[in-house]
Order: sequence, then structure tokens, then C-alpha cells
Amino acid sequence: MNFWLFLSLIAEMWKTEMFLKVQLPWNVIIPAECLDAKGLMLQRSIIIRLLDAFSNKKATQELGYFLAVTTLENIGEGKVRQHSGDVLFPVVFSCVTFKLFRGEILDGVVHKVLKHGVILRCGPVENIYLSCQKMPDYRYVPGENPVFLNEKLSKIEKDVVVRFIVMGTKWLEAEREFQALVSLEGDYLGPLSD
Repeated sequence: MNFWLFLSLIAEMWKTEMFLKVQLPWNVIIPAECLDAKGLMLQRSIIIRLLDAFSNKKATQELGYFLAVTTLENIGEGKVRQHSGDVLFPVVFSCVTFKLFRGEILDGVVHKVLKHGVILRCGPVENIYLSCQKMPDYRYVPGENPVFLNEKLSKIEKDVVVRFIVMGTKWLEAEREFQALVSLEGDYLGPLSD
């Protein structure tokens, strides 16, 4: 997805709970060979290293998935590290994160249809499970392209957008990601029509 399109989607959905704007302190290490007397080059190096570390962090249990750095608020005074000669700069920046909350109503895309439910994706969350027990009036229809179908012929199949309510989330420390359990029990939940 185009980065700017992604940011515009964030802006449109900003009023929901899933997006958090947070301010974080961080330490950025600049190798000695990247230092130069011109402050602009140093600031550029700090920003590049910050963005690299930010993207590698992926997510935390408290804040959710790191999406975008919005503002570099402050660059502190650098401290030379004794053993390497590298310089550590404390920085403070604002960023946007994505985290699912219990009771929140969201949209996700079905990417796997299983006999006992479906797996959805929502933003950076790849493993959202919707059990067949939490899809009132839907029944499993096996085949080459299995679907869940109700009496009104509404389908839940691969690539369909489904509105759901979050029942619970689980943080997996080793993978640095969340899983969620969701439901269609409630008003205006289910597959969205075009």
C-alpha cells in the first residue's frame, strides 16, 4: 500500500481508539564514521537510525504496533561510548501506534476460511480469529472455496471485509505481535457490502 494513502487512512480513522498518538524517549547510536561537523548531516543520520530502530521494534504489549514517526521533538546532547567511539543521542519523538481494545468495533479482511471459523487481518494484526460459534446464523459450506453462508445468502469468504467486535486480545512476546478473538454478535456486524 502506498505510504501516503496509508497515512491518509490513519487520519480518517484517527477518532477511533485503535490509533494512539504517543511520545517516546529513545536512544539513537550513531557510529563514529557517520559523524561530521555539519549539524544537518548529523540530524539526518539520527533520523535515519531512529526510523530503522523504530521499524525493527515492530510492537510492544503496552502500545501496540508502531506505525509512523510523526515528529522528532528533541535531540539531546550526545555522549561518546567509551569502547566503540560511537555517540549515543537521547531523542524524544511522537509516533502513531495501532492497538486493538476489547469492545472495539473494527473492520477486517478474511484471509483464511477454516471449518471452525475464519482468520482475518486488520491493520498490522494478522491473526484475528472469528469462531463459527460467534457467527450467529452462519453455516459452513465446504468446497474448493469454502464459505460461511446465512439464510439471507450473505457470505463470509476469502477477501471479504467483515465488521466485528473485539472480545479479547493476546500478546505473544516471542513474535512481538497480537492475536485477537472477535465476534459478530451484535448490531450491524458482519460482511460489508460494496
